[in-house]
Amino acid sequence: MKLWGGRFTKETNQLVHSFNESLSFDSRLFRQDIRGSIAHVTMLAKQGILTNTERDMILEGLNSILADMESGALQPDLQYEDIHSFIEANLIERVGDVGKKLHTGRSRNDQVALDMKLYVRDEIPVLNTGIMNLMDTLETIMKENVHTYMPGFTHLQKAQPTTLAHHFGAYYEMFRRDLSRLADLHERMNECPLGAGALAGTTYPLDREYTAELLDFNCATSNSMDSVSDRDYLIDLLSALSIIMMHLSRFSEEIILWNSNEYQFVELDDSYSTGSSIMPQKKNPDIAELVRGKTGRVYGHLMALLTTMKGLPLAYNKDMQEDKEGVFDALDTVIDCLTLFTGMVKTMKFRKDVMEKSAAKGFTNATDAADYLVNHGVPFRDAHGIIGQLVLTCLDKGISLDELPLEDYKAISPVFEEDIYDAISMKTCVEKRMTLGAPGEYITRYQE
Repeated sequence: MKLWGGRFTKETNQLVHSFNESLSFDSRLFRQDIRGSIAHVTMLAKQGILTNTERDMILEGLNSILADMESGALQPDLQYEDIHSFIEANLIERVGDVGKKLHTGRSRNDQVALDMKLYVRDEIPVLNTGIMNLMDTLETIMKENVHTYMPGFTHLQKAQPTTLAHHFGAYYEMFRRDLSRLADLHERMNECPLGAGALAGTTYPLDREYTAELLDFNCATSNSMDSVSDRDYLIDLLSALSIIMMHLSRFSEEIILWNSNEYQFVELDDSYSTGSSIMPQKKNPDIAELVRGKTGRVYGHLMALLTTMKGLPLAYNKDMQEDKEGVFDALDTVIDCLTLFTGMVKTMKFRKDVMEKSAAKGFTNATDAADYLVNHGVPFRDAHGIIGQLVLTCLDKGISLDELPLEDYKAISPVFEEDIYDAISMKTCVEKRMTLGAPGEYITRYQE
């Protein structure tokens, strides 16, 4: 049941076995482990280390194990230490002693390094799909809301008018960068560690580049010690996942605010909300809150792996087994969060009238009023002070700049004329901002 033990005279203490085993969580690597073994055996036969008959027997056994594990006919047995020993023992049981030749020229160190790389590489497209589905949803909302006016904020205070399309476009850019980070990770990690052995290669005439080619890697890794001790790609992955969660969390925070009684910008669909056990009127944004909460969980996995790796000498150390559960959980968490968040946003209703009224009531057009004066020859610093006085007047009267009578404008500056109202309308404030990336440019972009 173990891949080692010849020099031991006692059985492993059961508590030690339970503490040491990884099969309870690394069993999800069975596809990658078998794929790596198939490539390894194929290379061994090519190099004359195994005969073609031996190769074919082992390949038949591995493929039968794969089929049985995928169907559920074969379940992991926790008597075994890890997925590698479980599969190898089953292989020997099925094909006999020839199965014992599978591990020729290979160590569990380069084997597990390969399995984790293959697993991460397989998960990147799943992450990409989740992000792109969210981006598609955002783009649909953006196209439908280029004229949905709302306040833009700085310091959580109303600042300037914008549109829902422009606001969601900011998150679209964040997720676009997330895709780029995952692409960078894929390119950087796509080197094959198999054949590095325990740390110093092997005396067998392996063709590592051929193995890399069989497994769709760009090349084989260049240093055998680094090959088995490198976990940079997992730290890269956890960093990328943490940034994705940070973006989702920021977005969730805004939706939570917008869903509140004070904002009332959005209404969440019943299917993505929950209620209170004691307050019948409540409709809580629990999905958004959980996404925000689970962000800390993913951050924790990143910090845990950084902490694990910071003191490890070359080459492999058992501490590295601690990479798997955190990476698996982080991947599961982010994929679930992307799926649920996309569904929540897709079914969310926007209260456009409330958004526009909020923009108008928050003096978000004050900058445009100052620009009006600048366009009439008033220095900006003077214009800034004049508009500040007008805002004070509006606050005293409990009205907005749009509602302030022209005589009050003229009382502070004779430059104002009737056209000030057109200059500070929400439509003008938004649509005249046509620089690249500004809200007016989004109208052109999505209405062409």
